[in-house]
Amino acid sequence: MKITIVPVTAFQQNCSILICEATKRAALVDPGGDMPQLRAALTQLGVTVEKVFLTHGHMDHCGAADLVRKEFGVPIEGPHREDKFWIDQLAASSKMFGLPPAEAFEPDRWLEDGDTVTFGEQTLEVVFCPGHTPGHVVFFHRGEKVALVGDVLFQGSIGRTDFPRSNHDDLIHSIREKLWPLGDDVVFVPGHGPTSTFGAERRTNPFVADKRFG
Repeated sequence: MKITIVPVTAFQQNCSILICEATKRAALVDPGGDMPQLRAALTQLGVTVEKVFLTHGHMDHCGAADLVRKEFGVPIEGPHREDKFWIDQLAASSKMFGLPPAEAFEPDRWLEDGDTVTFGEQTLEVVFCPGHTPGHVVFFHRGEKVALVGDVLFQGSIGRTDFPRSNHDDLIHSIREKLWPLGDDVVFVPGHGPTSTFGAERRTNPFVADKRFG
């Protein structure tokens, strides 16, 4: 599996195009907007979109999900149902932040901890990681040792918890108890900014570094 990152929206959100090299099928993780850029990237890569995966319901992550679904005729999987209230607010949120209009939608499949999602010949595990939002999920490809973590964790930082129904303690628990056990050598793609590894963040991230390193 290969990953191509396309930053979208004014928030420079990392939309990831996951590519199954054997089948040239692809999944879009968090298509937040900028459909022309996403369309061009898919054409350049020569892949066929099969599914949309969503980590959470914030507009910069899911604002174009329904557009992708309608244009390519593909299903939306994720996030967890606890983020429905965020998706329901898409029209108001996009207007408030000056982003292109986005309408509320219903995913084809809400995800739970321990579920799997598939495209092409690839399978990713779903890890429920509430905190930044109450319905946030992470997608983990065990074979490639890569995780798509949305806004749970960043290089040197963690997700904001000043939103409605965010919870700082839940976020820290999600990172330490759900992500760290996946392995220090796991590379993660965050919702914003550069990639890193769980091991690097355990050593140096001021918010969640292990005490023995701190």
